Amino acid sequence: MASSVDSSDIFSSALALQSNLGILSTDQIDLAKILLENGQSHLFLQWPELGVDDKEKLDFFDQIACLNSSYPGGLAAYIKTAKELLADSKVGKNPYDGFSPSVPSGENLTFGNENFIEMEKRGVIEARNSAFVLVAGGLGERLGYNGIKVALPRETTTGTCFLQHYIESILALQEASNKVASDESQRDIPFIIMTSDDTHSRTQDLLELNSYFGMKPTQVHLLKQEKVACLDDNDARLALDPHNKYRIQTKPHGHGDVHSLLYSSGLLHKWLDAGLKWVLFFQDTNGLLFNAIPASLGVSATKQYHVNSLAVPRKAKEAIGGITKLTHADGRSMVINVEYNQLDPLLRATGFPDGDVNCETGFSPFPGNINQLILELGSYKEELQKTEGAIKEFVNPKYKDSTKTAFKSSTRLECMMQDYPKTLPPTARVGFTVMDIWLAYAPVKNNPEDAAKVPKGNPYHSATSGEMAIYRANSLILQKAGVKVGEPVKQVFNGQEVEVWSRITWKPKWGMIFSDIKKKVSGNCEVSQRSTMAIKGRTVIIEDLSLDGALIVDSIDDAEVKLGGLIKNNGWTMESVDYKDTSVPEEIRIRGFRFNKLEQHEKKFTQPGTFYVED
Repeated sequence: MASSVDSSDIFSSALALQSNLGILSTDQIDLAKILLENGQSHLFLQWPELGVDDKEKLDFFDQIACLNSSYPGGLAAYIKTAKELLADSKVGKNPYDGFSPSVPSGENLTFGNENFIEMEKRGVIEARNSAFVLVAGGLGERLGYNGIKVALPRETTTGTCFLQHYIESILALQEASNKVASDESQRDIPFIIMTSDDTHSRTQDLLELNSYFGMKPTQVHLLKQEKVACLDDNDARLALDPHNKYRIQTKPHGHGDVHSLLYSSGLLHKWLDAGLKWVLFFQDTNGLLFNAIPASLGVSATKQYHVNSLAVPRKAKEAIGGITKLTHADGRSMVINVEYNQLDPLLRATGFPDGDVNCETGFSPFPGNINQLILELGSYKEELQKTEGAIKEFVNPKYKDSTKTAFKSSTRLECMMQDYPKTLPPTARVGFTVMDIWLAYAPVKNNPEDAAKVPKGNPYHSATSGEMAIYRANSLILQKAGVKVGEPVKQVFNGQEVEVWSRITWKPKWGMIFSDIKKKVSGNCEVSQRSTMAIKGRTVIIEDLSLDGALIVDSIDDAEVKLGGLIKNNGWTMESVDYKDTSVPEEIRIRGFRFNKLEQHEKKFTQPGTFYVED
């Protein structure tokens, strides 16, 4: 293991390390040289002589090897980039200097109209040519939940967790897409989950304990992102753990790592060989996302976009990034997400004295980025071969004072998934698809205390608002399909005033696209505001139904169930829960309510045949 090495000048800057070279392998000595050549001799100042803490010293180099191999270009590239970005940050360099903003071209969709329906149908055709990538490296601590976010119930009527809903949605798309395939072949849609040290084993356990929620284990791949080294100062000196002089402090690098992980995994090549065309990226707790995916995928295919960013209308100055075309004085241009706090000053500095303002639609002309991307696989793989998946990074140090010479705490380089287009050539076709917010966007990220402080009229983005948004979306979709749904009432849970619609849920296989849902609804149907309806079967027909209470229908695929007539019972009521009440499970108390199941009409069909459900 030990290697005899000429103690050249490089080690004279770290005498404590020099005296320990005898325990290091050749590879470890090479790593030590990289550190010293890049100004990191301080890491060895406290090292004792050979024979003391030798195991800890070797552990240190194990960590360095991991940090070096998991970053494109290794630690030398990381430190070099860090020095450049920290220097820019210190002088306050504007990352958009020389660029002028304009509104890019894209597609604005209106739910339920002819164009929307056609885009959904095209998206279903394309689904089997797609791979789905879920970025799920985070825990739910910010929400007041100690588990992984994808294990949280998306809604509590059925208790379906986010991961189950995502998998069932992909499987429903897979089935629908295979059914309309021109060659009638069957293809499984790959599903990739990017995890982190915090979430990897718990995500694996959630999948295994639930038999992958019906998906074949061979379809699912977990890719774990590593953390990156922290930086102590403007010279990009790596930060040692204050409690362990043999350990570098590390922090997450951001969800932009998904691109380098996909590049190094070899999956892109495999997918291209299998004839896939699209890669769809989405984040962990937007329960409405799959309402938007089929139509957005249809837009990508129709417009032949290399990059399609899913978007929603945004109010001027709203705390959500705007999708913007930036054109440089030298002719370069790119379409990217510009963070809201950068967009307004950028506009003011480039000939728009009013900055970010609403246009005649009542919204900003710059659509709101919701961090869901559809990339064309061929051009994506080509680009990653040039960059190894490295994404343009940024640094956000918190300085002790205005001299910007010292940090309050260590910082690190970060990268974002949606910054992928920054390196694309001008010939790349980059666009967006705008959907109604009620249909496509209800992220769950704020804890009850923070959500209650949100200014009135702004979105809470909490577990409470996220669940209510699902009921609202499903109610509005059924309204569009011809069902009379009761008007919502306003209630306050966990200090948040929300609209409470009928609690309507269904499995993705019941209705993945609007045209399928319309086929399953006929006659005069109505659902009262106080009602709860959960449809867990595939072939459930709603025909002349009048529901005032709770109705739960669960059926196997070969059972056709018709719901009709007047169904009335005491139903389920909603009881307030205090989020500070620790006797209530976390996933319930962060919502501020639970269901009191007084009475329900529940039917389960386990045999093939045609059945009628009426009171």
